[in-house]
Amino acid sequence: MKIKLWQLHLIIVGFSVANVACTASRAAQASHDPQISGPHTTVVIDAGHGGFDRGGIPGQRIPEKEMTLDVAQRLKTVLAASGYNVVMTRDSDVFVPLPTRVAIANSYPNAIFVCIHFNSAKRMGAEGIETYFYGRDSLPLASAVHYFVAGGAPSPNRGVRRRGYYVLRKTKVPAVLVECGFLTNPTEGEYAETAAYREKLAEEIATGVRARNSVTASSSSPVATADSVPLQSYIDQTKTSNSERSHSRHSRKKKSRSSSTKKKSSSHAPEPEASLISSHWEV
Repeated sequence: MKIKLWQLHLIIVGFSVANVACTASRAAQASHDPQISGPHTTVVIDAGHGGFDRGGIPGQRIPEKEMTLDVAQRLKTVLAASGYNVVMTRDSDVFVPLPTRVAIANSYPNAIFVCIHFNSAKRMGAEGIETYFYGRDSLPLASAVHYFVAGGAPSPNRGVRRRGYYVLRKTKVPAVLVECGFLTNPTEGEYAETAAYREKLAEEIATGVRARNSVTASSSSPVATADSVPLQSYIDQTKTSNSERSHSRHSRKKKSRSSSTKKKSSSHAPEPEASLISSHWEV
C-alpha cells in the first residue's frame, strides 16, 4: 500500500519519540565503551555494490548501491564524531571487488568490519531487518548492531543469522553484514528513500558498534541496560547452500538415470521455485 510522505514522517517521528527513554541508556553505553580508547578503534565500513553493480534484482526501482553508500557515509560521520577511525571500502559510486573489500578490512588487524546492504525479493511482501555474521568472535558485534537496528526500525525483526558470505568468511576481524530492509517492499522502499530514515539507520548501527563490548549472555532481561546488551540467538545457515547444491546434484543424477529408461513426455523440465534473492556471493 502506498503511503504519503507526511505519513512517513509521522512514523519516523513516532519511533523517535518512543525511543527517547532508550537514548539515555545508549549514551551511557557509549560513554562506558572501553574500545573507544582500546585496541579496536578502526571501523571499516563497506557500502554494498557500486559502479556497474546496481544491486538488487532485475527491474528493481530503487538502486541498492545508492542506498548503501548513503547509509555508509552517514555512519562514517556518526562514528568519526564518537572518536573512531573510519575507513571506507568505497566512498563514491565505484565497483570494488569482494577480495579488495576483504583485503582492506584485513589490513587493519584491530578493526571491525561493518557491511551495509538492503534486501530484495521477487515477493513484494517480503520485509524486515536481518543481520549476518560468520566467525564466532563476530556474534557480540552482530548481536549489538542487530538489537538496535531492529529495535529502532518500523520493520519486522528477521533475526541474526550465521552464513558464509564471502566478506564475512574471508575477513580476519569481527565482521557483520546488516540488511536494512527490503527495497522491493513498497513500504520499506519508501522508508529507505527518505534521508531521515537513512540517518536513523546509521545512528542505530553506530549505537550497536559502540555497545558491542556490553553484550552479555548472562542478562536476565531481553532489554538492554546502561551496562549490558542481550546476546542474540541466531539461525545457523552455513550449511544451506551446500545442502541445496547436494540436493540439486542428486536430483539431476536421478533424472538422468530415469531418462535413460523412460520416454519423456516433455522436452523441458520445470524450473525450481525461486526463493528470496540474495545479492551477496558465497564463492
